Amino acid sequence: MGLRMMVVVAHPDDECFAFGGAIALATRRGVEVNCICLTDGQAASNRGASTDGKDLGRIRREEFAASCQVLGIQHYELLDYHDAQLVHANVHEAGKKLVQRMRTFRPHVVVTFGLDGGLNVHPDHTMVSAITSAAYHWAGRAKRYQELDLEPHLPQRLYHITTNFTLEEREPLMPAPWTCVLDTAEVLPVRIQAFEKHASQLPVLESVRPYLDKFGQQEFYTLISAATPQPAAMTHDMFDGIRE
Repeated sequence: MGLRMMVVVAHPDDECFAFGGAIALATRRGVEVNCICLTDGQAASNRGASTDGKDLGRIRREEFAASCQVLGIQHYELLDYHDAQLVHANVHEAGKKLVQRMRTFRPHVVVTFGLDGGLNVHPDHTMVSAITSAAYHWAGRAKRYQELDLEPHLPQRLYHITTNFTLEEREPLMPAPWTCVLDTAEVLPVRIQAFEKHASQLPVLESVRPYLDKFGQQEFYTLISAATPQPAAMTHDMFDGIRE
């Protein structure tokens, strides 16, 4: 059936700004990718042409779909959690939704944010990291969510994105040391093209463009968990040694 990767994000545009390189590299090599976004980004500072929060949510859903198509993502879904409110989400229920999707899609690799909250230390990023990481483990345990009536599935690897630089104007960031460095230079144009589909957020692209130009040739990830005990090793391929 080929390799499969699930990417779980908090907001529309996370898929291209944070994970665009890894996703574009994966789809280019034929990996089947499923991207799940927990909120529709209604609390964004940039409102675009929206008339209210509901309208902005509709716009950002459409932008998310267009961005995913540029990145070559075959499956994408936007859930209904409230933007900027994930700290109040029921972890058991949110975890159940992700477990259901992991047991159905059965990814080899799961990718999400680190607990640090990413470069902008966003609480939603921290929460999506915690919920996804819990779901990664729960998906493989038969006693968890038996009511789903789905076969348990433990993905072979869980990666958190990390960084090799920080933003001085932001709160202190304590990123995890990386174990995987991806050469994303050749797919940087695709990543930017995907970001441009988020028309309501183009001021964000303008503000981060210098960082993309300077640091966008690589993405850094930390292997957080694996299906079998193993030492941490540096790699340049998330799927190195993965069994299909």
